[in-house]
Amino acid sequence: MRVRDLLAPGAPHLRLLAGEDELDRQVSGVMTTDLQDPGRYLHGGELVLTGMLWRTAPEDSERFVRTLVTGGAVALAAGEAEVGPVPEDLTDACRRHRLPLLAVPDDIAFGTVTEFVGRQVSADRAADLAALVDRHRMLVSAAGGGGLDAVLDLLGGDLDLDCWVLTPTGQVIAGPADRLTAEDRDQLARAHLGAQRQRRRPPHRARLITGNYSLIPAAVDPADESPLADWLLAIAGDVTEWTPKRQQLAENLARLVAAERTRRDEGRRLRRRIADETLALLQRDADPAEISRALHASTSMARYEGGTPLPVTGEGSWLVLSAEATGLPDGALRPVLEEALAFASERALVAALGANGAVVVLPALDVPVPADALRELLAPLEAGLGSEGRITVGVCAPAAESGGLRGALEESRHARRIAAARVGRVCVAGPEELASHVLLLAAVPDEVRRAFRSRLLDRVIAYDIEHQADLVRTLEAFLRSDGSWTRCAAQLHVHVNTLRYRIGRIEELTGRDLSRLEDRVDFYLALELA
Repeated sequence: MRVRDLLAPGAPHLRLLAGEDELDRQVSGVMTTDLQDPGRYLHGGELVLTGMLWRTAPEDSERFVRTLVTGGAVALAAGEAEVGPVPEDLTDACRRHRLPLLAVPDDIAFGTVTEFVGRQVSADRAADLAALVDRHRMLVSAAGGGGLDAVLDLLGGDLDLDCWVLTPTGQVIAGPADRLTAEDRDQLARAHLGAQRQRRRPPHRARLITGNYSLIPAAVDPADESPLADWLLAIAGDVTEWTPKRQQLAENLARLVAAERTRRDEGRRLRRRIADETLALLQRDADPAEISRALHASTSMARYEGGTPLPVTGEGSWLVLSAEATGLPDGALRPVLEEALAFASERALVAALGANGAVVVLPALDVPVPADALRELLAPLEAGLGSEGRITVGVCAPAAESGGLRGALEESRHARRIAAARVGRVCVAGPEELASHVLLLAAVPDEVRRAFRSRLLDRVIAYDIEHQADLVRTLEAFLRSDGSWTRCAAQLHVHVNTLRYRIGRIEELTGRDLSRLEDRVDFYLALELA
């Protein structure tokens, strides 16, 4: 029952003195007390009945009301039989603390109020239990018929409750997608992964500008050490404030989501076999006709699964992605990429490569700007990667036909080496960078790169630190200005003579001549490595 039910027809004739805006609070029981500090006996949700015998001075009212609010009481009913009308100081204290206050006239016994509340709460609990059983039956029925969207539609219509099933990258699997912005989805995914990485107990709570949300992992295997591929159930509101039975409903819904995920994974088994076969064909440079048959099987499967198929020949423009992960459990990268790419291409073939690698083949038409799209898709995963965790991906240029996929695979591996040379937890490099010096830098061993950078820049950096100078920034600006003294001085907002002095100091420290093209190239590469 709610507090307002105490004022409804048929209820004991109580008078409302304060808290007009708080009458929708849920009453779970009654406690009668005249103790000055009854806080240790409160469990939350109580209507407190009192004869006000605890009050000896006006200041006692503030202390008593504050104790009730801290203990979770939802309303106070003060009896007028012993001490007369409710004093104004008690009414003021209830107003300050937004606690509903009701006066119990001297002709109404506390037992009458207690009996009325007990009947209402018992009836509500019986109705809640019946409704819960009925809703659970409908949820199971909906899950078997229309999938997760039918389940969430049912909850939205029955309980006015917005729920979504999201991937760890924030893609909507089910639920009213138009009620979550892309920014909201990104923040929810990151909050979920961050909480999982810290091993916090669910449900996880996320506070966004648009409201509060509860996040419940829908893990297929609770013992799984990597949540980067697990779906999550996002519920509008804070489920920790719900009644136990409604919380049980949320837990059951999470189980249904996990079951749907298991069913989806079962359907991926054949696709995985085709992916592994395709990779094996590419690695042994098989006849293009064999590769084409594997791609044709993938296309036919997408047609069967409801995707938009490519021409059944299996030909067309294809992309190959090479990926590697560190800091993840063995074999965890493939399901992560499957979930991330499912919303970019239903026809992606993701093959495992060793314990920490993967190779992806997918139609180029599905991802018009592959490197940029992948960066955006994978970015939320950063929140779930530990300090040592990384995912690096290389993307090839589109291959016009299946016969060109072998070369595309090698190209994607080179691109991945470029991504691995960068700083960041999720790095993607595309084919446009393969004709750049970046590819050469990525191929150089780490110790050689460190030595090269150190020989050119260490003395310049040390000088900056000792003299609070700005030589490194000056060097960068000079190279960006193609050695133009006037453009560089204007960019740095210094006089040309000041710029000449700084460049001269760099040349003295390094023994190089910045008028020579070779030395400029060396400095540029050293700065890139830094």
